[in-house]
Amino acid sequence: MAAPDYQARNQFNKDVILSLDGPVLTIMLNRAEHRNTFSKGMVENLIEVLDLADRDDRVRAVIVTAEHTAPAYCSGADISGGWKVLWKEEAEKEGIHAHRDGGGQLTLAVLSCRKITIAAVNGHAAGVGMTAMQLPFDFRFVWEGAKLAFPFVRRGIVPEAVSTYLLPKLIGSSRANSLLLTGATVSPTSPYISALYHQILPNREDVYPAAKAFAQELANNTAQVSIAYAKGLLQHPGDSAEENHLLDSQAIKLLASSHDGADGAQAFLERRKPKFTDTLSKNSSPWYPWWRRIDVKHRHSKL
Repeated sequence: MAAPDYQARNQFNKDVILSLDGPVLTIMLNRAEHRNTFSKGMVENLIEVLDLADRDDRVRAVIVTAEHTAPAYCSGADISGGWKVLWKEEAEKEGIHAHRDGGGQLTLAVLSCRKITIAAVNGHAAGVGMTAMQLPFDFRFVWEGAKLAFPFVRRGIVPEAVSTYLLPKLIGSSRANSLLLTGATVSPTSPYISALYHQILPNREDVYPAAKAFAQELANNTAQVSIAYAKGLLQHPGDSAEENHLLDSQAIKLLASSHDGADGAQAFLERRKPKFTDTLSKNSSPWYPWWRRIDVKHRHSKL
């Protein structure tokens, strides 16, 4: 595909501001006057940009953040018009089975992105600002002074955006219960949530630079295709040790036979930095267009 012009998109989509610096794409939430609340336009834009980044070989890492001077990183959904703004008209007509949660759709888009994803949480966060805007990301950086909350049960609804699936997997069921069933506000250093974060920083203004430096280091020293396959195995490890063994065995054979695999081994022997040149658009095997297809192909085999 033609390389996306992220800068040009800023003229038409004001809810987020995009900037591509080398291999790192930054998505800056741009609704500070609304405490960066989660709007319909924002979710549609984020999903589209994540899809572009997934298919853009120039992009090695994606960071979502906000201006550190904003009132919040993301203070939840924009419900100024009531809860009905969260669903489409057909869900009102056809019933609950027709509704698809926008936060959940974003969560799936983040999980489907084969590039490194990082949430740089440099402000307060609540609701979807905690769920879709943090949980599906590969890494999370946070300001130590942020106020964090999953307030759903205190608002008469339930946790959304795949959070009741992801949060227990990330920090354990007991801690997830303490957060999701109380709706309490906590700090990043709380024993209930601290394990969620890769790094907790004392100053708001330091969160994004730390995330950016981390993204740049990974972009410079990891293989694009290896990252994608490793993410696939982490998200879809199989239903047993035996199935995981079959999946990672096939992935090892594919990648060890690739240019990046060969140069990675040679670089180790020669004590030099590897020269990773494989890309997802050119070197991703038909066996691995993405793990959803692997599930279909292998779940009904002789396992």
